[in-house]
Amino acid sequence: MKLDIKEIPFSRFGSYFCISQEKDSEEVYIRDVHGGDDAPSKLFKIELVKDGVEREFEVQASEVSLTFCLKDDPEPVVEMIISEEDELHIDVQDVEFRLRATKGKYDSLMELEDGMYEYHIYPKELKVMILNLTGDMSVEAPWNIIGNDFIDMRMSNGHFVLESYRTVYQKKEYLPFSQGKEQVERLYKEWFQSMNPGKTEAKYLPSLEKAAYITWSSIVHPDGVLKDYAMYMSKLWMYNIWSWDNCFNALNLGEKYPELAYAQLKIFMDTQDESGVYPDFVNDKFISYNCIKPPVFAYIYEQLMEKNDYFKVEQRLRTVYESTKKVMNYFDDYRTYQGRLPHYKHGNDSGWDNGSLFHVGMPVEAPDLASFFIRTNDILSSFAEALGENEEAIKFKEKADSLFTLLLERLYDEQGFYGRVGKNSEKIEIRTSLILRLPVIIGYRFNKSVMDSLVSDLEANFETAYGLATESLTSNLYQENGYWLGPIWAPVTYLFIDALKKNGYVEAGNRLRDKFLDLTLVGGMAENFDPINGKGLVDTSFTWTSSVFLLLLSDKVRGD
Repeated sequence: MKLDIKEIPFSRFGSYFCISQEKDSEEVYIRDVHGGDDAPSKLFKIELVKDGVEREFEVQASEVSLTFCLKDDPEPVVEMIISEEDELHIDVQDVEFRLRATKGKYDSLMELEDGMYEYHIYPKELKVMILNLTGDMSVEAPWNIIGNDFIDMRMSNGHFVLESYRTVYQKKEYLPFSQGKEQVERLYKEWFQSMNPGKTEAKYLPSLEKAAYITWSSIVHPDGVLKDYAMYMSKLWMYNIWSWDNCFNALNLGEKYPELAYAQLKIFMDTQDESGVYPDFVNDKFISYNCIKPPVFAYIYEQLMEKNDYFKVEQRLRTVYESTKKVMNYFDDYRTYQGRLPHYKHGNDSGWDNGSLFHVGMPVEAPDLASFFIRTNDILSSFAEALGENEEAIKFKEKADSLFTLLLERLYDEQGFYGRVGKNSEKIEIRTSLILRLPVIIGYRFNKSVMDSLVSDLEANFETAYGLATESLTSNLYQENGYWLGPIWAPVTYLFIDALKKNGYVEAGNRLRDKFLDLTLVGGMAENFDPINGKGLVDTSFTWTSSVFLLLLSDKVRGD
């Protein structure tokens, strides 16, 4: 695959290193995603110098290596690989490969031995050893009391390595460049084959290649807070592991990589607060509890159990069961007024940040949240039975029944579902958000007339040539590139497709599935998409979009 590093960063499984190109300036940077998306990621700006003159260059990238050519000359002069997770290897011929550090106040470079420089990056609490293995390297980095004024490094005619670490560098023998490249090729080939469902229509190959690469290259190794391999949402912009997002990534991994899939869930179970809530997001340095997402772990885990017996092992099922119970208790204890349904305190809690349901105020009783609770209680009841907890199974079923009754009493009328807002629980008149149609996830509980009405509403007011818009196209709140005020999102699409197909609306579900698959041919693996023209929006290298694509492609290939 020809990789555009303006859209998808060059990286590899397990690495915090990545290389990307700015869309406007076209500057190319070596980056590091330690510390999440609030930490600076740019380490070095890359330039090429020939005969003492800075030259324009072009970048060509594949899943395995990145090459640089001087403009108007197709012969590669620099090649880069990430042969090991923390090792960036550079092979330079016939030019000077120039690295200019984007340093902060205390960032400091020092030569420890001949051809061996340590760069200490204070904001990231990170060190990078820069080594000259076989070539020529010159460094200009004048010291000024507390750090270097600037850092300008030039490499030529040889093999060089950048290796990152937290505290102490361990000397080692490095693989020759060619062997390192072969190693990465083997690793990626194995991954791609595992993501390819086989018998894929040729037209979907470009999307398959993107999705497989993004999911592979967005994984980082255990470090700091992260105790296992973790799939970031992206290495382009949103380089954290977000609650909810992690579940769809885990679902895609479950069949072929069950241990890795379980690890994506365990990140949040291991960092669960004593109150019962999961973090909003986690990275190697930071855990945030700012926003509290709806319970979706049990919904995902039930599907994982269908994909692989690994998830049926009692100890793992018990862990998810007990953890989910704590989440449910949190909402009961801290997010539910007497006689009401659980509520959101911000649109970000729902994942639909600026959705029109949240334009009036807070807190909001929302039918999607109630539906997730009903669905989760139903699933916990089945988990309890599998674990021999028969009394708890009955209690969860009774809880689901009572919540369902309350949902219909408080948030449903002849026009459909709606929300309530504020301490006085006033009815919200805005009904143009797709979020109000998410009760389809409990379609098995509704009379057929209710589901028929929901499906007709979806088809008439939200379905476009590319899928389901998140705000009705006729709404005066609809916005082009409006985040949750119109654009199509992968996980929501998956939820609707899954619900429609499981509740008897197979044709509608398959139609939306095929539309989403085709959408990726236009908009790639973006965070979200324009519902009219299919253009990819915001972050263009998103893992949950890639995971949903792979799940739906597999569904189509199987003929489900």
